[in-house]
Amino acid sequence: MAESQSITSAREYETIYVLRPDAGREASESISTRVQDVMTKQRGALTKVENWGYRKLAYPVKKHGRGVYVYLKYLGDGALVSELERNLRLQDAVLKFQTVRLEDVVSGAAPAAAEIEFEHLDVLEDAEPEDSVARALGLEGNNLRDDYHRALDTADADEPEEAADDVEVTP
Repeated sequence: MAESQSITSAREYETIYVLRPDAGREASESISTRVQDVMTKQRGALTKVENWGYRKLAYPVKKHGRGVYVYLKYLGDGALVSELERNLRLQDAVLKFQTVRLEDVVSGAAPAAAEIEFEHLDVLEDAEPEDSVARALGLEGNNLRDDYHRALDTADADEPEEAADDVEVTP
């Protein structure tokens, strides 16, 4: 088959992948060039690329609480999806990815690849610090324990338990 042939029967897919928050511009550019190479080799066509930016993850992934989300929408077949996911899996900067099939069969010509460009984000220097596991479990920054010990220290030496019981502590 010729590579200039238009897509006559293909499926529409969307893939969202999440990059490490400290992944630089170089990592983002290398992943975008890899995605474009896979699309051309497997005769797929990108229809939409969106960079959703830094977002909080639902749960920590590889000790990261935030990530850079990138959305891809494209036309292709199952081999294209397999190759794209294999390439994303090989990248250290990619934390997670997921692909969903949108339409079963799409007929027509592929859109021009020159119309689609990747946006690259620079690393955030002043990103808010990620919560530690100890803070999430309530082991750090717990004012209840500090209030209890402060009440014990200020109470009479004769009745420390009663003074500590009288302290009203609100979370």
